[in-house]
Amino acid sequence: MTKLSTWLASASMAALIAACSPQEPGSDTVAGETAAPATTSATTTAATEQTESERLYAWYAELFEADLARSPQQQTGLGRIDDLDAYGRWDDVSDAAADAAQQRRIERLAHMRETFDFDALDRDARVSWRVFEYLQETGIRQYEFRDQTYVFTQMFGPHTGMPSTLIGQHRVDTADHAEAYISRLNGIGPVFDLLIARADGRAEAGVMPPRFAFDYLTGNTRAVITGAPFDDSDAVSPLLADFTAKVNALEIDDEARADLIARGTAALTDVVGPAYERLIAMFERHEQMTDDRDGAWKLPRGEAYYESQLAAFTTLPDLSPQEVHDTGLAEIERIHGEMRGIMDEVGFEGSLQDFFEFMRTDEQFYYPSTDEGRARYIAEVSDVFDRVRDVIPDYFDTLPQGEMVVREVEPYRAAGSPTAFYNTGALDGSRPGIYYANTLNMRNLPIYQMETLAYHEGIPGHHFQLTLAQEQEGTPMFQRFLYLSAFGEGWALYAESLGKDMGMFTDPYQDFGRLAYELWRAGRLVVDTGIHALQWSRQDAIDYLTENTSFTEEEITREVERYIVWPGQATSYKTGQMRIRQLRDFAQAELGDAFDYGEFHDVVLTNGSLPLAVLTELVNDYVDDNRAETAE
Repeated sequence: MTKLSTWLASASMAALIAACSPQEPGSDTVAGETAAPATTSATTTAATEQTESERLYAWYAELFEADLARSPQQQTGLGRIDDLDAYGRWDDVSDAAADAAQQRRIERLAHMRETFDFDALDRDARVSWRVFEYLQETGIRQYEFRDQTYVFTQMFGPHTGMPSTLIGQHRVDTADHAEAYISRLNGIGPVFDLLIARADGRAEAGVMPPRFAFDYLTGNTRAVITGAPFDDSDAVSPLLADFTAKVNALEIDDEARADLIARGTAALTDVVGPAYERLIAMFERHEQMTDDRDGAWKLPRGEAYYESQLAAFTTLPDLSPQEVHDTGLAEIERIHGEMRGIMDEVGFEGSLQDFFEFMRTDEQFYYPSTDEGRARYIAEVSDVFDRVRDVIPDYFDTLPQGEMVVREVEPYRAAGSPTAFYNTGALDGSRPGIYYANTLNMRNLPIYQMETLAYHEGIPGHHFQLTLAQEQEGTPMFQRFLYLSAFGEGWALYAESLGKDMGMFTDPYQDFGRLAYELWRAGRLVVDTGIHALQWSRQDAIDYLTENTSFTEEEITREVERYIVWPGQATSYKTGQMRIRQLRDFAQAELGDAFDYGEFHDVVLTNGSLPLAVLTELVNDYVDDNRAETAE
């Protein structure tokens, strides 16, 4: 039978083996961590009463619960807040905890191979096995490079992540929940001190962000402790405003309410404020120690580290930086050609670069950076989602049940945040999925990119993929919450082009926006490898994207700065999208009229986030099964 691997023998995307989800700087948790005891008595006892697939799933369930018990923050994210002790703590980010997690990976991989019979598993369980095996192998390999990562970056880290957890996820439904909030405020200091010591150690070894990052780091950190109770300004700091609002909503007596607010305020003043000041002092020290070299190549083991990151994020372990770079250049040339077709359609006279400048600067494509302009943008994004919901049933058989809402990025983290992003809703439905638009500068949210950005981050992009994964009740929990960047970001970019297939991009300028975002992701292949392997400077990358894309200088600068501190991640979008589109093209060519969008999308989405090798096998099986049915 024809398989995709032979049907696309000439494609550069082959050898689909490894991937990993993004590692949160500062956590030192390696992607794919599902640590748990290597053996369990319950698994052995039940062996005679269960199928091999049931035995394996029971073991995975025990592992997941053991992992969850070790992660108070994951419990909060899942809406599990009954354990009040855990609800008042942060995750253990010590070196000892990381070392123990690595040992668990090694032990459980050996245990799975020794204890369970792969050939006796059903099809779904074989998928789970392969995903689980992949995660352990990848985590074990990536652990070698944990000392090459930045503890704090302008993109993410505990300095903004911990306040975001408290504000966005820590519910206060009872006075005990408020006590847990206070406990977490008091716990910020010890966590910061541990991570400051780690960052100092890495800085001495030459592992720290380049100089440009420190203005953002200091600014974002200072924003958390600006306003009452940290200064005498009329403003109220984000954490005090959040805690006070949540406590005031409780049905408790005034004395108890006043006591909680007083103790929360004291924790902010006595612990949080000083901890953030120590962090700012560290940033100031490191700013004097660092330089303007931007790429991973500057790190002590930079070349090997970048290759590991590239392999992990693209899921192509044998793909060289130069091959990724060349693929990006070829894609840019192709997309430029399609853009020239849009220019002809709208009657624009001039060069492609002239058209880029027109799209960047013409006022018809932008709303003002005012309250009215921001509100209009958010309202119109909601309208885009309403329109696409009307046609979604024609292309998807399985739809997510979880709701999604549209919000603006909060001011305290807007400066370092991307243009838009998505946060997954809670499993129990207590928190919806959230599409965030960064309205700080409306020049970074052109109207002509509104549709494609919405499809990528929301429907049918990240919201569909992540929510459907969570809602697969027969799938092991580790799969339901797994995020592999090549798959997740590849799907979201594929979802943009799917909007075209669904008949959405009826306005040529919106269609240009679709191409502009695909061009952007192709440019990432060029720029990420340029920075981290070919020793491009930050300015080299900015100049390249300015010349070859339609994005604004501010957004290009912010994005390039993101790529610098997150090596390899930017290459995952186009790599994953190209593979998913190749899989669909293959299935359509092989099945002809028997091809069904809904069936294909179920194959892609209903097993959670997958290494691309596993996804390729599933699509091959789907094609073979449908050929057999057609023959009958």
